[in-house]
Parts: sequence; C-alpha cells; structure tokens
Amino acid sequence: MGKLEKNLTEGNVVSQLLRFAIPFILSNLIQSLYNVADMFIVGQFNGSVGISAVNSGGQVTFIATNIVVGLCAGATVIIAQHMGTKDKKAIRETISTLIISLLVVGVVLMGVMFLLSEQILHWINTPDGPFQGAKEYLDITIAGTLFIFGYNALSAIMRGMGDSKTPLIFVGVACVVNIGLDYLFVGYFGMGARGAALATVMAQAISVILCIIYLKKNDFAFDFKLSSFHFYKDRLRVLLHIGIPTSVQNVITNFSFLVLTALVNSYGTSASAALGVVGKFNGFAILPAIAMSSSISAMVAQNVGAGMFDRAKHTMRVGTLIGFGMSFVIFIFAQAFPGPILNFFNNEDPEMITYGIEYMRSFSFDYIFAPLFFGFVGLITGAGHTKFSLVSNMLSALVLRIPIALLFGSVLGLGLFGIGLGGPFASFGSLILAVWYYKSGRWMGKTAINENRE
Repeated sequence: MGKLEKNLTEGNVVSQLLRFAIPFILSNLIQSLYNVADMFIVGQFNGSVGISAVNSGGQVTFIATNIVVGLCAGATVIIAQHMGTKDKKAIRETISTLIISLLVVGVVLMGVMFLLSEQILHWINTPDGPFQGAKEYLDITIAGTLFIFGYNALSAIMRGMGDSKTPLIFVGVACVVNIGLDYLFVGYFGMGARGAALATVMAQAISVILCIIYLKKNDFAFDFKLSSFHFYKDRLRVLLHIGIPTSVQNVITNFSFLVLTALVNSYGTSASAALGVVGKFNGFAILPAIAMSSSISAMVAQNVGAGMFDRAKHTMRVGTLIGFGMSFVIFIFAQAFPGPILNFFNNEDPEMITYGIEYMRSFSFDYIFAPLFFGFVGLITGAGHTKFSLVSNMLSALVLRIPIALLFGSVLGLGLFGIGLGGPFASFGSLILAVWYYKSGRWMGKTAINENRE
C-alpha cells in the first residue's frame, strides 16, 4: 500500500474516524474561510453593495461547482470500495476516466455559463447597485472552472484512498494565497468583487499545480503522465451511476437556495447582503456535519467493499453523534450572538444587521436536524445508493424548502424569518426518509463495484 493510501477497514472505529474526519473538517473550514474572505474583505472596502455582488455571483458559481462535487463524491465512493477489495488497476482506471470526463464537462460548462451569466443574475433579482459587480465576479470564477474542478477531483480521489491530510495542506496554501491576493486586488487596487473573484481563481490554480507536483513525487497511485490517460467506458458508467444522482441533488439543493436568494433580493440590497453574510456563516456552521458525513461515506465505502457491514453501521452511529454534538454548540452560538456575527462583516448598515438577525434566528435550527440527516446519508452514499439521496433531496428542496419559505415568508408575511424556516423544515423531512431507508436495510444491497462486474 502506498504511503498516501490508508486502510480504513482495520483498527478502532472512533480513532480511525476522527483521524480521517479532523483533517477533512479543517480542509472544509479553510476552504470556507477563503470564500468568506472574499465577502469580508469586499465588505470592508465596498460595503453592502460589494457583499451583495459576491453573494449573488457566488450563488450561481456554487451550482456549477456542485455538478463536479457530485461526480467527485461518486469517485470517492468507487475508489474507496476498490480500496476495500485492493484492486489497484480499477483505481488507476477510475482516476484516469474521472479526470478526462471532468475536463470535458468543465469546458462545456464554461461555454454555457458565459452565455447565460447575465440572464441568470436577472432571474434571481440581483439588485441594480451590485449587478455589475456580481456579473464580473461570476464571469471570472467561471473562467477558473477547470482549476476548481481539478482541486475537487484530486481531493475526492485522495479521500477515497483514505488520505484526508494531503488535501488539507493544499487548501491551506490556497487560503493564504487567496487572502493575500484579496487585500492586494480589492484593498490596494480597488477592484471590488472582480478582484475577489480573480484572487479565488488564482489561489485554486496554484493549489492544483502544487498538489499534482507533490503527488507525482510521493508514490501516488496515478502518475499524471499523458501516456497514462485512457478513457474507460465501463468506469465512466459506474462514475455516472453513482455521481449523477449526487450532482443532481446538489444542483437541486443549490437551486432551492437560489430561489431563496431571489426572494430575499426582492427586499433590496441590505437584505441581499444579510442573506450573503448568514450564508457564509452557515458555510462554517454546517462544516462539521458535512465533513463527518463525507468521512462516514469514505470509511463506510471501504468497509462495504470488504463486506464489513456491522463496522459500517458502527461508523455511521459514532460519526453522526460527533457531528451532531459539534453542530449543536454552533446552534447555541448562533442563537445567542447573531448581532456580533453580522457586525463582523459590516457594521455600517443597521438595516442589513436587522435583516440578518431575522434570518439567522430561524435558519439556524437547521444545525440541529442537518447533522442527523447527513450521518445517515453518509452511510447510504458510502454503500453506493446515491439514488436515495437524490430522491430525498428533491423532496426536501422542492416540496419543503421552497414552499415553506414562500408560505411563511411571503404569504404569511414573516419576511426573512419566515424564509429562513425553509431550511430546518427541509432537513427534518429528509431525516425522516433517511431513517426509514436505513431501517429497511436496503442500503446493504448491491454495491457500485458489484454492479460494475455484472
């Protein structure tokens, strides 16, 4: 086994899970930090208009990013299951096929998004003041799509092989570079949202290049030579089988939040900025639950590949408990100090603070239900049953999150407090479905790699 590969089917479950999850949590924390840095630094120099521009442009970018995140999540599961069966050839073929596929998807997506970027910003009711900044932010981040895809692909591959520490190193590099360039472009050159986007893309590019150099020098499973890149249709079929449901559910989830953005944007620039700030805080708040879910998924996948279902269930229970404990502490913090959290980003717009407190008071209840749901989904996804996650997320986003936000926010006139209720209601509904699926035992049926052999 190479030194960047880790066997997650042996040893104490709690210690294995924590050793894998903690670097993953830190990676996501740092990645969220440099996303927050864009908004924080732009807010210091450009106020609510700058924050709104970064938020509106960033919401659209997240949809594009989550297409690749879903495919990469599928790759993590497949590679981890092959790690469980110790099939090195299948791992190399999967990595090669994933990278080639993402290159094609990235080029196509860049072209489509460039054509539609302005229209999309109109669809989500981007206010006139920040519109140009949002357009510039969106166009530049779209131009850097391949670097964003590259980082996510390499991270997913390494996590599937049991290594969550290496991605931490390179996201840390990206964070430091991004913050430095933010101050240079936004603060010194006065480039506003455009400078923040440029800083993000350049940081991702540097991170990807350094990561590839490091992996080539450290006995990685794939050598990145041109002669090693081959396309395997059967590997693509399995990647799509596992990855497409995850991609679609991510896009649907982001679409539902895009609808919430459109609703809030209709209240004006201050409300739009408030949504952006709470959204960035939410990115931090939900990190432990998401990271623990992904850690559960990677560890479960290796154990399912090795036929160790009891160990997989134990992993889910322990991980869910840890994720819930951390998220509950954050929930208490959000309920107790919403004003100071919002003031950190911009203390010169009292209206923004008022709107933000309204929204945070209701939306933060999501930190109670989401970690429980993510724990069950980590197990189900690790077993390769991503179609269930798709159905669950479609129901929660389209049947609960959007209708609840419309009902309480617009129909009943509760404003941003009512719109914020869509989040916890959606997670609670998803949790009920996930518990039912887990209890049914259906997740212990065919695995992705078994289906590939048939």
